Amino acid sequence: MGRILGITFALILYSTITAYLGMNLKKWLEAIHVFRWPIIYWIIFFVIAFGFLIGRVHPFLSPMSIVGNYWMFFFEYGLILCIIANLFITFTPYKNVAVVGSVVVGLLVVLFAWGTYNAYSPVVRNLEISVDKSGEPMRLVVASDFHLGVLSHKNHLQKFVKLSNEANPDAVLLVGDIVDDDPVWFVDEGMNEVMKQLNATYGVYGVLGNHEYYGGKIPEFIEEMKESNVQILMDETILVGNRFYLTGQEDVTNHERKAIQELKPENVEMPWIVMNHTPNDLHEPQDAGVDLHMSGHTHLGQLWPNNFITDRIFELDYGHMKKGDMHALVSSGFGFWGPPMRIGSRSELWIVDIKFKGN
Repeated sequence: MGRILGITFALILYSTITAYLGMNLKKWLEAIHVFRWPIIYWIIFFVIAFGFLIGRVHPFLSPMSIVGNYWMFFFEYGLILCIIANLFITFTPYKNVAVVGSVVVGLLVVLFAWGTYNAYSPVVRNLEISVDKSGEPMRLVVASDFHLGVLSHKNHLQKFVKLSNEANPDAVLLVGDIVDDDPVWFVDEGMNEVMKQLNATYGVYGVLGNHEYYGGKIPEFIEEMKESNVQILMDETILVGNRFYLTGQEDVTNHERKAIQELKPENVEMPWIVMNHTPNDLHEPQDAGVDLHMSGHTHLGQLWPNNFITDRIFELDYGHMKKGDMHALVSSGFGFWGPPMRIGSRSELWIVDIKFKGN
């Protein structure tokens, strides 16, 4: 009962905000003398606003999901800018709705273009760390949150392969949310042929993220990754190239996942690297003796000011932090979820160079 009430309240609140946005757009269209057919206007407006739900009703309606993804961007920034515009008109002598509305629309177009560029133009981040164990210098390519699907597509994955291969890594680590819920688009677009092009001395490894669980097709996903030469680690620890231990921990979405202490390697003298999609707890891996802990999930909020929320939720929501003897790294992701835009964040991969003090 409580869940039903919560969903009902959320839908009412969302519909109210949507109506507020629709009224503001209507006022601007009337001010510039192009508003027509009120009933049709509101039907189209609400169909777009609920596109992300309509697209899930039937495969034939799936294009509406794409419309819904783009709408998320306009919903967030349209709300912010409409509030600012209304405050401006209310508390200043300037009352020209046509001009103020045009400025808002212009800003939305600029943000749209800027956000799209940030999403589809990935950058390489570099990190050098030292681990107080014996070993030869090692280079890792680390990336998360590809959300491969319709919008984070084959060409975007090809950019990752190119950048990763240029780094000439010892291993490539894919830290969850590799596909966007369902691997069907990965299969249909032949993305495995692109993923196979990844080169690494000791191979390519990955873990599950929350969206692989949401999709409910984990066996199919794992098989597709196997065909793509990506080994998915599910609550298991392996020895890679006789050089380091690599653990792939199940995502926190799986309430039955093993504690990190249960996955601890027998030989604690060798470097121990852990992939765990959600950085929900850095204390346990630190106490267990992990040398490098890697996560994604947060997207650094993806769209400002959402980063203030992720900063409050997670001890580390982005970048590198030294926690005791453990290095922690959280990536904002190579892809994106929902709207294919990033404001205040950037699609990225990390090149992590590890040096060892114990030599």
